[in-house]
Amino acid sequence: MNKSLNKKEIERFSRQIILKNIGSLGQKKIKEAKVLIIGVGGLGCSVAEFLTRAGVGKIGIIDNDLVNLSNVHRQSLYDVGDINKSKVMCAKNKLNKINPKISIRTYNVKLNNTNATKLIKNYEYIVDGSDNFKTKFLINDNSLKLKKFLVVGAISKFDGHLFTYNFKNKKTPCLRCFFQEDKISDDILNCEYEGVIGTVAGIIGTFQANEVLKQILNIGQNLNKKILILDLLNLNFRKAKITKQKKCIC
Repeated sequence: MNKSLNKKEIERFSRQIILKNIGSLGQKKIKEAKVLIIGVGGLGCSVAEFLTRAGVGKIGIIDNDLVNLSNVHRQSLYDVGDINKSKVMCAKNKLNKINPKISIRTYNVKLNNTNATKLIKNYEYIVDGSDNFKTKFLINDNSLKLKKFLVVGAISKFDGHLFTYNFKNKKTPCLRCFFQEDKISDDILNCEYEGVIGTVAGIIGTFQANEVLKQILNIGQNLNKKILILDLLNLNFRKAKITKQKKCIC
């Protein structure tokens, strides 16, 4: 991929290029970035859409599910014409229409102990949009091992949680430092049983995309050693500190 910006790209991204924290140099950094999104559901759709619109040069998307009707209210890349089709292929088709110049690689697989390291190692920035703790811990552990920048989102009902971990920093706690129990019920992440309003997925997913862009550009502050907790029913936002645990793998 040609990393320089052509006339069309300068026009497309002009509104963010004029920001003093970005400029043409920052836009080139965005174009050179490689981001892996694990789970293209409510969170992953928003992440993929906004990173595509921002001009991230290489995006990988992992999901082995098919689109169903109950997905459409919160998973913004799908419509009723996509029902029973592969999520990653539908997402790729929509993203290519938004920005046909970027590279989107699809992985129609379930992330597991066998393929996780191989898939994650090829990307600089990892976004966790999964909906179960087994997958979240698998992403956490491999991102830690490979020293990646990881953004984790979780949603339920009217609530959202956001974590960022820069594992190049040895002092960074990990997801296991926050969820210290050996076994955690997936019911708190299960939209089928707990329910979720679609706007929560869009908001947290957009926050995740924003954290990735900030890290690519090396601007602002991230949530290192903190978790952002959003109660969107009552519009309460707060941060809680995460302490690195001595017994944790990190």
